Amino acid sequence: MTLLTGETDVFSSAGAAGRTAVVFLCRRHGDTADIFGEAERRAVEATLRQLGEEGWHLSIRAMIDPGGSAEAEALDAGFAHAYDMAGVFEAPSLSAAIEGTIRLERAGWERLFITEWMIGPREFAAVHGTGGDRPRDWGFLAFWEWNDNWAAATPDERAAYDAECDIAFRGDLALDIDIAGRHRLDWAHGWHHLGAWLAPSPEAIDTAITGHEAVADFVFTTSRHVIGRVRPIRELLAR
Repeated sequence: MTLLTGETDVFSSAGAAGRTAVVFLCRRHGDTADIFGEAERRAVEATLRQLGEEGWHLSIRAMIDPGGSAEAEALDAGFAHAYDMAGVFEAPSLSAAIEGTIRLERAGWERLFITEWMIGPREFAAVHGTGGDRPRDWGFLAFWEWNDNWAAATPDERAAYDAECDIAFRGDLALDIDIAGRHRLDWAHGWHHLGAWLAPSPEAIDTAITGHEAVADFVFTTSRHVIGRVRPIRELLAR
């Protein structure tokens, strides 16, 4: 895959080829008592287990550390957004990503949620925060697209911008934030990229975004952000 932008000191494309992000932004249907019950919940959980056995990473955590927990996780986001649940899985391939979302919907997911799905290939590898093995129970999704300023910029101006953004990303890592690399969404969606983080607190995320503003990260981009507490999907299905 051709990189949309070049590698930087923080982000590398090494080992990133092939895998595909499956983003989901979900709102619950109003009353699901008659259409989503115990049988549907079991079917969705069984489908998630099958996908895990087929090589899917079922959480941002697993995208960063594939050898860790296989528990399917998502962001409990309803306190701050119109979405009740949001998150990212990572499929072994583009075709697997499309086929797997269909299986989840048919298992009963669509009976509980109205879902905006977005799919796109991994571009850069994951990077770890400086805090080592510690709880990071808050998730953050950043969608962005390059704006007219970026389209009009020269190659040198874009390279200088990437170097400035690297300052902010190093600041994110210093705040103990893990970053699941970067994925491209531009092949099928209005957003060009996805960034997914795990952070120790909402305050760490707020401080990190302030750092991005300080280096004029948003001069060349339009962004959409989603924040939430990381929880097992089995708990979110049981509500």
